[in-house]
Amino acid sequence: MPELDKKSPVCPDCLACGFPFWEQLTPEEQEFLCRTTRPVKYKKGERVHSPVENCVGILLLRTGQLRAYLLSEDGRDVTLYRLFPGEVCILSASCVMDSVNFDLYIDAEEDTEAYCIGAGTFRRLMQQNVHVRCFAYQMTAERFSDTMWTMQQILFMSADRRLAIFLTDELAKTGGSNVRMTHDQMARYMGSAREVVSRLLKYFAQEGWVRLYRGGVEVLDQQKLQEIARGQ
Repeated sequence: MPELDKKSPVCPDCLACGFPFWEQLTPEEQEFLCRTTRPVKYKKGERVHSPVENCVGILLLRTGQLRAYLLSEDGRDVTLYRLFPGEVCILSASCVMDSVNFDLYIDAEEDTEAYCIGAGTFRRLMQQNVHVRCFAYQMTAERFSDTMWTMQQILFMSADRRLAIFLTDELAKTGGSNVRMTHDQMARYMGSAREVVSRLLKYFAQEGWVRLYRGGVEVLDQQKLQEIARGQ
């Protein structure tokens, strides 16, 4: 269970920044949302959502990182997407979305703090306010788009292109030249095998495109990786 952060009140400005429908809420709905939203904390590795647990609700990330994935019967998982501070986790409230019925798991990849709008609260707001309902369906569509992009990479792209896409995407998020992850983490996020990722990184290093070090990768030739990512 997440740790409730009772010492940190939920301010209207925080919700206004995270939810674009805030200005379309009535004063009564705004007060209701502030009163029922609660800060929560998840420890690294903690399960946030699964098919067999109670519906969590909507999460607005303040710090940390969440990972959404599918889990096979033999324990293998495929990362669908990750969420970072400022982003909204909508599928943790899949119980309020009638058309969402697949088995999704969400874990905290880092110590994470978030604002949680309970499923009951969000369902009530969706029923009362069309802007909240539109936001929910838009966010759900975006997450399914992320999921389809992941499936497209796994099914139709070569492993070297997927790795190049992954590395360039990570650099775009950080604005630096280093990806501080182990080979095992990269493989998990890519939905690949660690051995495949290690072999390709070694090849990239031999070509002078990256430099490998313990716990990370430094990209030396971003242009070349972008060319590989584009299939050139």
